[in-house]
Amino acid sequence: MKCMTKAILPGSTIGIIGGGQLGRMMAIAAKTMGYKIAVLEPVNDGPCAKVADIEINAAYHDKEALKKLMELSDVVTYEFENIPGKIIEEICEYGYLPQGAMPLIISQDRALEKKTIQNCGLKTVPFKIINDLTDLKSGIKELGLPAVLKTCHGGYDGKGQIIITSDADIEKGLSLIETGTCVLEKYIDFICEISVIVAKSTIGEISVFPIAENIHQHNILHQTIVPARIDEKTKERAGKIGMELMNNLGFVGTLAIECFVLSDGDILINEIAPRPHNSGHYTIDACMTSQFEQHIRAICGLKLGSTTLLTSSVMVNILGQDMRKIPNLIHDKLFKQAKLHLYEKSIVKENRKMGHITFLGDDLAEIILSVNKYLNESR
Repeated sequence: MKCMTKAILPGSTIGIIGGGQLGRMMAIAAKTMGYKIAVLEPVNDGPCAKVADIEINAAYHDKEALKKLMELSDVVTYEFENIPGKIIEEICEYGYLPQGAMPLIISQDRALEKKTIQNCGLKTVPFKIINDLTDLKSGIKELGLPAVLKTCHGGYDGKGQIIITSDADIEKGLSLIETGTCVLEKYIDFICEISVIVAKSTIGEISVFPIAENIHQHNILHQTIVPARIDEKTKERAGKIGMELMNNLGFVGTLAIECFVLSDGDILINEIAPRPHNSGHYTIDACMTSQFEQHIRAICGLKLGSTTLLTSSVMVNILGQDMRKIPNLIHDKLFKQAKLHLYEKSIVKENRKMGHITFLGDDLAEIILSVNKYLNESR
């Protein structure tokens, strides 16, 4: 493996495992800085491939294809965590992947993820590991109802989980348990959910982006509000949690940490993602440096950029069913203070993330009014 502290300079090739919108935005940031992009993805001509220089079409467990990507690239990264960690561990010897496989291995297993966070001295949602119906009944007795049952592996945007509100719902959990080990989480009464996005470079520099407040609809991120509407002490504490977790785990690159803020100001970590995150999209237009550029700087061993917030913002996801709203938006006066990002996905599906809009301005309350006007007018 190449030296972990070697600077990968513009003109070099960055390999990205995964060809979705996160890879696309990474690639755009990297190409702006003068890098070339190679991408490996199963499907031809995906969002990242449309801006990449080299495209390799293969499954994420295809070791030979991954080796080819490593050999073509001066540095390699990944855009999402559902890539087999063990395979990444095996192919690291063929090139330079400074993040390594451990962030993937930890984030792919909810039980391991929570144990790892707790071992760092940080708080998670109270949970129990569930292997069978007996475990489930015992976990409910200990944690109480309502509770959330989640598969340990896979699942996103609400998939692979159910909320158990009464004993009558217990049988519904059997279908999840049959897929493998699950975790049962205590249902938390929180005042808001926040994201802490932190980046650490191969040379040890670390930075935290402004704390973001998240609003979900149907378990899918709907809006991200920045600055988060929490007090400054809580923001400061959240930033410290991000740096502490990143340093304790020894991760490199970008780490997104989703947390619950409780009424007493306490912060519980819900889950982590070792990559740029949907809730960090606001940084493209609202910060001095975007999360995507910061990720590129971090894995390439460059000086990290400033994370200063230039303007308040609200990011709104565009799902498949929202695409019909776009023609009206771009002719509306609201568009004067909005930035549109579409991912060039060839197939439009309900609840599929097709893009996002970021509304910007000096007054957060006014931005929220504009967002609500856009949402109400475009229904």
